[in-house]
Amino acid sequence: MTYTVFVDDNAHYMDEESRYKLGDFETLEAATAAAKKLLDDWIRENRKVGKSGSQLFSEYCSFGDDPYIVGPDQGRTPFSARDYVQNSTKIMWTDDESY
Repeated sequence: MTYTVFVDDNAHYMDEESRYKLGDFETLEAATAAAKKLLDDWIRENRKVGKSGSQLFSEYCSFGDDPYIVGPDQGRTPFSARDYVQNSTKIMWTDDESY
């Protein structure tokens, strides 16, 4: 059984030519970890002094990487990049305190 992580680009919504394959993974946990690492890296690279969590999340929705996982049955797994980034930016800092 192999789980494949594909990555779409939010800046090119529904443009399959902008999609790339991040990799194949033996387990759902490994695929999920790879998708989360990609998102964590994006957050780290785009986090700036004075930018609130909600601002960063908004930028992600417009310009961020959007990984998704396809399982062995060729169906998407229940992983949401959008939910992950939204929760991560809330945990890192509140809108009351900019980084």
